Amino acid sequence: METLVQLTEGAVPPALFRRLMRRLGLLGRERLRDTYQTTFWYDFGPPTNVVEEVITALRPTIAGRRRIAGVEWWLSRMYTTDVRVDFHQDRDEKLALRTGALVHPRIGSVLFLNRVRGGALVVTRELPEEGNPSLAPSRLDTADLVTPRPNRLAVFDGTLTHGVLDAQNRIPDGKLPGRSRLRRTLVMNWWAHRPTDVPAWAQTRHYRALGT
Repeated sequence: METLVQLTEGAVPPALFRRLMRRLGLLGRERLRDTYQTTFWYDFGPPTNVVEEVITALRPTIAGRRRIAGVEWWLSRMYTTDVRVDFHQDRDEKLALRTGALVHPRIGSVLFLNRVRGGALVVTRELPEEGNPSLAPSRLDTADLVTPRPNRLAVFDGTLTHGVLDAQNRIPDGKLPGRSRLRRTLVMNWWAHRPTDVPAWAQTRHYRALGT
């Protein structure tokens, strides 16, 4: 069976990973409700925060010799009892909304930061389907599933559909009873060009605790 996801365990050097986790702990609930709308651009210049240091460390593993202009990154934080992201393909979001043009990153990647109940990443070639819970494709038998584990890196083609399963590792279809541990990941999209209107972290006032 074709493998869609390349996995690397212990992807970030341990000391840097520990520093990343300490800085993330200082954020508390900052912008938790807007976690998916809080994205940043990094063009491989001198790192200005710990996430950019992590991207610099991962660049040879993920990008290799491919022509990449930079990375759009964000913190994905969710409770697996209340998954609020549908199955989707990443794209230049503002360009798509303004013009309808569909432009994808060259490479998608997720660095898992902790263990949680359920919350597997699903990656598939099938397209999202309107009418299904969480826009899940009707066929997931050929999908790759990745269980969250600290410092596990998942890398996949930037055109592929992906989503997150709930606390029972099922397609999300509403909020589950109880509360789970916060599922935390660092999402990094590797682009051939800068996506529309995505600011550099230093241009914003968000997540200042990440600063070097």
